[in-house]
Amino acid sequence: MAKELAFVLINPYTVAKSRTGGVIARYISRTGLDFVAARMFAPHAELAHAYAEQIRNDLEVEPVIRPILADYVEREYGPDPATGQRKRVMMLLFEGDNAIQAVKDVTGTIRPTNTGESVRDTYGDYIMDAAGAVQYLEPAVFIGPNIKATGEALTLWARYTEECGGIVDTAGDVPTGETLEEALVIIKPDSFRFASARPGLIIDVFSRSGLRIVAAKIHRMTVAEAEDFYGPVRGVLREKLKGLVAERSAKAVAAELDMVIPEDVKGQLGELLGPRYGDNQFYQIIQFMTGRWGEGLVEEEKTKPGTSQCLLLVYAGVNAIDRIRSILGPTDPSKALPGSVRREFGENIMVNAAHASDSVENAKREMKITQVGADTVRPLVDTYYP
Repeated sequence: MAKELAFVLINPYTVAKSRTGGVIARYISRTGLDFVAARMFAPHAELAHAYAEQIRNDLEVEPVIRPILADYVEREYGPDPATGQRKRVMMLLFEGDNAIQAVKDVTGTIRPTNTGESVRDTYGDYIMDAAGAVQYLEPAVFIGPNIKATGEALTLWARYTEECGGIVDTAGDVPTGETLEEALVIIKPDSFRFASARPGLIIDVFSRSGLRIVAAKIHRMTVAEAEDFYGPVRGVLREKLKGLVAERSAKAVAAELDMVIPEDVKGQLGELLGPRYGDNQFYQIIQFMTGRWGEGLVEEEKTKPGTSQCLLLVYAGVNAIDRIRSILGPTDPSKALPGSVRREFGENIMVNAAHASDSVENAKREMKITQVGADTVRPLVDTYYP
């Protein structure tokens, strides 16, 4: 069976209500597909209208529902008519065998069954009056129900991915002003070892911050990026671990040679071996984040995408750095408060579920290194629909 590329568009209402994490959790865990791309959009009127027309002309959609859905997209995806401000839409791309049908099954029908089984059962609404006319519609997400509709929609959105996508911090529901901060969050590779709800559940925990997600990207960090990203940690490890190395190496030597190691010699062991051990710990972090052992690699190899996957998110709002980090918890999960991300999902100091920027300056540095606004949608779409 040939692989397919399927998409999910999380509607502005669903995104604004911070239901994004729950939606993502459903699709990853219930489809078993590879989650290969994510991108935030702020559609302008032209994109909203073009997508609405695609739906209006899709003969495979029920004739009664077709104009209702098209009108919904034109109204809810387009800018606010009063202010001209755009709305946030998140696109997810999934790849795998029979991906389009798998996504369709998890999404459910436009008319929810109210059983909670599908995404639309849980997050959508379809309310009719006594005469059977639709009074209120919220489909929660849009998908491509078949190969033709998927190809047309993806080709359309890919055409506008630079113009309307990336870091959408000027969207209408994102706070503005001098107090606005942006924090980079990385949901680390331990949440992507297998298809599970964990990434979405972590996003759900962060949602209590009240901040807005303004960028999203599935990323495979290169060794070069990881060395740059975690570069400030390297010097700290080289210095901080000298004492630990001095004690452990002195004990080992004393036991092996059956002799007492003088304090001055112990200090020399720390000075000699501490930096080396610090480098070893540094490259263990690099390996965890990239899936590759980076020490000794030539520059060409260091610039290749890693084998480990993570999800980058940018949260925007007032005091975003402190709000995100208070929800994240300290580096050591055992010292984190109950309900924090690292206490709930972390394993140890390195495998601790997520990273968050610790200052506005570092957030800018980290976002530049990871190119969080870069387009990963268009290359995938071009592969399937050249």
